[in-house]
Amino acid sequence: MSERIVSKITKESVSALDMAARLDEGSLCPVALVEETFANIRSSDPAIFTELFEARALKEAHASRQRRRDGKPLSPWDGIPIAWKDLFDIKGRVTTAGSVILKSNVPALCDANMVANASQAGLVSIGCLNMTEFAYSGLGLNPHFGTPKNPHGSGPARIPGGSSSGCGVAVARGLVPLAIGSDTGGSIRIPAGLNGIVGYKGSSVAFPTGGTLPLSPTLDTFGPLAADLKSCIGAAQILNGRAIAIPKPSPIDQLKFFIPSNVVFENAQDAVIQNFEASVRALEQAGATITRGVCDEFDDIGALARKHGYLVGPEALDVHWDLVHSAQAKQIDPRILDRILDAGEMSARDLLVIQRKRARLIEKNRQVLDKQIVLFPTTPITAPKLKPLEEDDDLYLQTNKLMLRNTALGNFLDWCGVALPNGLDENQMPTSILLSMTSGRDSDLLAAALSVESILLKADDRST
Repeated sequence: MSERIVSKITKESVSALDMAARLDEGSLCPVALVEETFANIRSSDPAIFTELFEARALKEAHASRQRRRDGKPLSPWDGIPIAWKDLFDIKGRVTTAGSVILKSNVPALCDANMVANASQAGLVSIGCLNMTEFAYSGLGLNPHFGTPKNPHGSGPARIPGGSSSGCGVAVARGLVPLAIGSDTGGSIRIPAGLNGIVGYKGSSVAFPTGGTLPLSPTLDTFGPLAADLKSCIGAAQILNGRAIAIPKPSPIDQLKFFIPSNVVFENAQDAVIQNFEASVRALEQAGATITRGVCDEFDDIGALARKHGYLVGPEALDVHWDLVHSAQAKQIDPRILDRILDAGEMSARDLLVIQRKRARLIEKNRQVLDKQIVLFPTTPITAPKLKPLEEDDDLYLQTNKLMLRNTALGNFLDWCGVALPNGLDENQMPTSILLSMTSGRDSDLLAAALSVESILLKADDRST
């Protein structure tokens, strides 16, 4: 096969949009592409995937090649590889959600809705990607299947971010151009940010959810991780069973951005703040309108959590009630098990108060923000070293809380969000900027983010 397609965003990540163009012109063969994909995976970090679908993928690739030869591709992306976080049902396979305890479950009778939609567009399912057990951590550690290593930096291994850990690393390493994850408190945007790629989390109603294993049915959202935003947009349309249509970028001088001054910059790394401010200056110079101020809802969310707890807790406890109260519970990662069981200390009133006040805060925030785009760092820190977090439970909990802090605000308020890479720290670890809008404004957000991505890439070109 000819040389790898390289995106500007990272040294190895592969653009699905560019790959589709090569498939269309005939310089890339779906079968050869899939064969190289599996060869690259086998020579890479073994902790990235939990299972590979070589027989299925080769069958799909051969069918794609024939369709293209006949001039009848199912979509412009017919033949492109795609991989799934290990909580999407795949027909004939047990959905394990990064856990060994679920391996005895009954295999799925059919593909999840999004998997089926991807197949109907001709995409080739490569395998299931590793994740934090039950999707319940923002760090990405998994003692059962191993922890995928962040491909950036040098020296000791760094965390991938979670819970869609395999998604972030697989795309950043160029193993697949598209990985589909879930996001309950940051699980798409965090690994995208820590691995220097793009991640799009939809609003709560942005994607079909059938055939996905839940963590928190209220907060769970979904979306793609890819090398560039156009690849994410195309993937999102395919996952919804729609034709691919890339929108025009919104004129930057017509966009209004709001930067919260509270919560999201607390305990942030110097490099994260410096790169964020450099990105803001680039947007201002391009003509964007930017204001700063206090987001009262952030303080309200913090006060609510301190008094009544977190919504994800009781919902996760309900989903996994039988497992965590069974003799098999000892097979669960103790840190995950403890977090799930901790929710048992919340009262029924705590849950009702959280649900009631969340609805009010979402409505209040919708009115305050209107069409503004909220802007702040995706994570307050870059990817920390892996080994200390494996060895120290207190450090693990402290770091996990900090890692999830910024992104979880968007889940609570039902925002849609796009994480874009915006630089490196002194250890060559990626930083990321997060764009968010209120629920249902996904199309507006994606069009705006296309303009922002272009400006950030130009700024990066000038700096290098």
